[in-house]
Amino acid sequence: MRQQEKEQSRKGWLGRLHSNDMVTGSEALIRSLLIEGVECVFGIPGGSVLNIYDAIHEVPAFKHVLTRHEQGAIHAADGYARATGKVGVCFATSGPGATNLITGIATANMDSVPLVVITGNVSTELIGTDAFHEADITGLTMPITKHNFLVRDVYELPKIIHEAFYIASTGRKGPVLVDIPKDVTSQMMMFQYPLDVPNIRGYRPNDNPDESQIQKLLSAIEHAQRPVILAGGGVVYSNASKELLAFAEKTRIPVTTTLLGLGGFPSAHELWMGMPGMHGTYTANRALQNCDLLISIGARFDDRVTMKLSGFAPKARTIAHIDIDPAEVGKIVHTAIPCIGDVKSVLMLANAHVKPAMSEEWLTEIQDNKAQFPLRYTDSDNPLKPQFVIEMISDTTNGEAILTTDVGQNQMWAAQFYSFKHPRSLITSGGLGTMGFGFPSAIGAQAGNPDRLVVSINGDGGFQMCAQELAICAIHNLPVKIVILNNQVLGMIRQWQELIYDDRFSHMDLSGSPDFVKLAEAYGVKGLRATNKDEARNAWREAMDTSGPVLIDFVISQDENVYPMVTPGSTIDDMIMGDEQ
Repeated sequence: MRQQEKEQSRKGWLGRLHSNDMVTGSEALIRSLLIEGVECVFGIPGGSVLNIYDAIHEVPAFKHVLTRHEQGAIHAADGYARATGKVGVCFATSGPGATNLITGIATANMDSVPLVVITGNVSTELIGTDAFHEADITGLTMPITKHNFLVRDVYELPKIIHEAFYIASTGRKGPVLVDIPKDVTSQMMMFQYPLDVPNIRGYRPNDNPDESQIQKLLSAIEHAQRPVILAGGGVVYSNASKELLAFAEKTRIPVTTTLLGLGGFPSAHELWMGMPGMHGTYTANRALQNCDLLISIGARFDDRVTMKLSGFAPKARTIAHIDIDPAEVGKIVHTAIPCIGDVKSVLMLANAHVKPAMSEEWLTEIQDNKAQFPLRYTDSDNPLKPQFVIEMISDTTNGEAILTTDVGQNQMWAAQFYSFKHPRSLITSGGLGTMGFGFPSAIGAQAGNPDRLVVSINGDGGFQMCAQELAICAIHNLPVKIVILNNQVLGMIRQWQELIYDDRFSHMDLSGSPDFVKLAEAYGVKGLRATNKDEARNAWREAMDTSGPVLIDFVISQDENVYPMVTPGSTIDDMIMGDEQ
């Protein structure tokens, strides 16, 4: 009966969302977020946002997840946004609460993730006086947000929230910060929410491509003999995976997907060559170096893809770039055919008229390289190999899980050895490379996809940066499967020091880290450990059979490296293949 009363109260409250009645700024904020379709907010209260949290108390329709650190909150909101395609939202108080969000804001900004970040501030009359818990968060975040607002008038609040969601989710997506002084949250106003498309001076996102440039691209494809598609995160963010698949099959052009593009093209497809760049496959890197036509689709020519820029794609007579952000086109490499617009829109227009390239001999060469130079590793039972762990997870989930990763070797092994079938299946920090991202982003991904399996792949270093969020999994019984590839070192640091710094190992030793099984159990999460293949299979099977969260500590050798590897200053075809190759 109590549950029925709560549901009736919830429905009644939602029915009053658009009522033009007197409310506080805090109540106006909560109403505005619900009107925007917000399903879940991550955050931590503090003095400057207590009015907002008091308003939440009266709203049964509003779901809030109390994280244990602001960085956990924003990474969870980020993971939610990447996994669902919706705008992620988080709350933090003024001063240190707001500044603790900065790394997460920069992470989202680099990877074009739509977030609305709401911070409290001291009262308007105290701004600029160095008041307790005051920080100029709008000034601090200006370089790392798509836009930000300081709300000085309560009547502006609904309009600003509407604009914030519009800016975050249109054009090249990104984080928007809304800073609200405490007195604004308590002021009264007659609530009225704008429903029209915002008219924002200076902001006119143009998703409509220039058809004449598409015609140039189609002509170049028709005459190309060694074409390559470089597909990036823009394919995923524009929901253009089906259009990319059709485009590749119609043109008969092989595809390589960047780290953020993984899942945007099915890994099992004959035209897929793997990931390019520093830890890319032999086939993908050789193809980029020998292509005569390079088509970048939603990829920004990141330095970890191009490596030595002057030696990148030297035989490409023509480079085409499809991207929604005109600032990215021509920024890194000279672009002969710029196709500015939403990736999905461009590919839909192209697919209507495209003809195949003259690529059959080229495809034979690609297939030969894939057969001769697959990703390999020297297998063993003890020590347990991390590549085996990722392959085991891929096989047992049939590639259907959502994988979140931290940063470093664990990230690269997951990218190399998990077979991604669907877009939004890999959640990882690409541009900023934020350690500590993997686990809290899994919480957000699971909150947004309660019926899907979410697996968080971590190193023992990155996991400890946000390990306190285990409490969230335990309290909410979020069934995240938390994998730690535990080598007792900062693995990628150790690898660079071995290969580039002549074995001069400096401050990469993580011995003294906690017993992760006991740590999980201390939070109320099941913990398991595996040191060989049989233990790994049994532990993973038990984790999969457990309805709630599970942490599995896979103990691996600290000497295991990620291969292939291209060292900084080298071209992408100058690959260290590893002892086994």
